[in-house]
Amino acid sequence: MKILPMTLPGVLIIEPDVYRDERGWFLETYHCDKYEEAGLSFSFVQDNCSSSVRNTLRGLHAQLRRPQGKLVRVSRGEIFDVAVDIRRGSPTFAAWEGVILSAENFKQLYVPPGYAHGFCVLSDIAEVEYKCTDVYTPGDELTIAWNDAQIGIQWPHNSPILSPKDAAGQSLEVLWETLPSFLI
Repeated sequence: MKILPMTLPGVLIIEPDVYRDERGWFLETYHCDKYEEAGLSFSFVQDNCSSSVRNTLRGLHAQLRRPQGKLVRVSRGEIFDVAVDIRRGSPTFAAWEGVILSAENFKQLYVPPGYAHGFCVLSDIAEVEYKCTDVYTPGDELTIAWNDAQIGIQWPHNSPILSPKDAAGQSLEVLWETLPSFLI
């Protein structure tokens, strides 16, 4: 397993060992002991899976009181996956990084608590699986505008398919002005 730190603190690309032979391939998508040996100690409490069509954009999402770390992988298709630093006072506040995850490259992205997460589907269909370090809590979620100018993500599509919730996302600046500072 290779662990490749990205520029943003705590954001990691994980390349699992893939064992191939004439039958196909095998890999461990997560092994707590091996991750701990590599210095990554996560306690996952929830697994999620989504299926989306080409040009769908999900995000940017985060939780306030129960922030989630996410270990993201693609089991079918291809996505452009993004992490955004939303930690108030961070030197990299509002900075983002993106990576292509696919069923073919087997890469995983770890998005730590304190970051917003989103992805855009590049293939006809993509199935995305992710482990979370805390449970989803309705009413605790932030939805940041996918096209927030302050963040400036260079998405692969200019007019993605959005859910009503994602279409109503607010700018990071507006969200932070309306939230009590103790929450961030």
